[in-house]
Order: sequence, then structure tokens, then C-alpha cells
Amino acid sequence: MNGIIKDILLAEKTGKMLFSQHTAELHAGKGIVGDRYYLSQGTFSEDLAELPDFEVTLIEQEQIDAFNTTTGLAYSGADFRRNLVTKNININELLGQEFFVGKVKLRGIRLCEPCAHLSTMIGEQVLEHMVHKAGLRAQIIIGGEVHISDLITG
Repeated sequence: MNGIIKDILLAEKTGKMLFSQHTAELHAGKGIVGDRYYLSQGTFSEDLAELPDFEVTLIEQEQIDAFNTTTGLAYSGADFRRNLVTKNININELLGQEFFVGKVKLRGIRLCEPCAHLSTMIGEQVLEHMVHKAGLRAQIIIGGEVHISDLITG
């Protein structure tokens, strides 16, 4: 069960486009430094405030590619509004598990299912085609810096 980080994406506020970074600092109990949820500026910040799963989200590049092939669209990881885009790993298998992204330790808390907010941003097709494929919400157990190309290991 080894994969890699393909992209690291943040947005400073709700509705703002996500931007790519080569590195990011993850803080346990807070999230990714500079991201909207770290700053309590995310769409669901109030709803998720007491939950551990707002800290970081992951999505598989393979699922994005399959969605684009099926729908004929051309969305990127940024369009799906997840923080870490992965490659070569089934992230659903990380649900309920502790795992590492580089030296940062995470715990898979729950699937990040497509929601009405995401469907208004990229289209209703996401609701039909991305159920159980739209990502994983994770809690940061041990913080630190993550980099593009970091290994994801169990």
C-alpha cells in the first residue's frame, strides 16, 4: 500500500480557487497552514468545527481521470476542492487506518462524499459518478511538512 502525493492544494477562503504548492505545513488539530479550514473560512467550517475530519482531504488522481473520461469533462484536483491529490493508492482502504504522508501521520476518518456544494461548482454529474470515489477526510495525528512526491505508506 504505497502511493505518492501528486499535488498539494489550498484555498484561503470559501469559494476561492485552490492553488498548488510544492510543500505545506500540517498542524495536528488545526489543518494545513494557510488553508480555508485552518483559518475557519471554509464552507463547512462551522459544521465541522468539533469534528477531527476537517483537517485534510485527499482524492485519487485515478478517480478524477475516470470521472473525466466518463463525462467527457476535464476537471483537475483543484476543481474537486481536496487538499492532497494522490496517485497509485486506493485511499478508501485508509478509512479507519493510520498512515503516513512523508513523515506526517494521518488517520482516515470518513469518506469525503460529493455534496450539493461541489455539484453547484462543477456540475451534478459529480453526484452520480463520484459516490465513494470523491476522497477521504483525515485527521492529522503528527504534524509536519508534506511535499509533492512524498510517499504515502501504512
